[in-house]
Amino acid sequence: MSPPNPDSLIACHECDLLQTAPDLPPGSAACCARCGARLFRVTHHGLDRCLALTLAAGVLFVIANLFPIVIVDLQGQQVSTTLMGAVRALYAQERPLVAALVFATTMLVPAIELFAITWMLLPLRFGHAAPGLRPCFRWVQSARPWSMIEVFMLGVLVSVAKLSHVAVVVPGLALWSFGALILLLAAAASAFDGRELWARVARTA
Repeated sequence: MSPPNPDSLIACHECDLLQTAPDLPPGSAACCARCGARLFRVTHHGLDRCLALTLAAGVLFVIANLFPIVIVDLQGQQVSTTLMGAVRALYAQERPLVAALVFATTMLVPAIELFAITWMLLPLRFGHAAPGLRPCFRWVQSARPWSMIEVFMLGVLVSVAKLSHVAVVVPGLALWSFGALILLLAAAASAFDGRELWARVARTA
């Protein structure tokens, strides 16, 4: 009996069992033979769908950072702020660590993540691998937990609910953009398939 092809071996991320990855049709998933954890899911043109969703998310990300999050009308006086304005306000209130945390988790990390995914997938769409693909892939995998737009949105909604008792609060275009951005990022993350990525890279070599 011939030994298995090393390229077909996969280790379970839960129990570390090394096993042969089966050939599955699109839409199905492979599970670990020992613990039952999902090893991978086979998608149909998943990377192309991920690229399209990432590009759309990039457009929404720009809109969300350029336009006001909310507009507060208090006794005829209207006040509005952008996400960067909120970061500046936190810094002006002598909360530099909080300002840096908000900036990093809601602006810097998501922007780099969107750029990194586009950098990896766009050249593959045209048949060649981007330079620095491996460190870029590692960055996306390690930085994804630090993108906390969902937590920011929850905080904004709580603040809007509290302010609605004392002022008229109108959701800005950025708030709606952030809501749609969360959905697009979740869909892009679901469509991203590392196995398909490296399989395409191997075909371009």
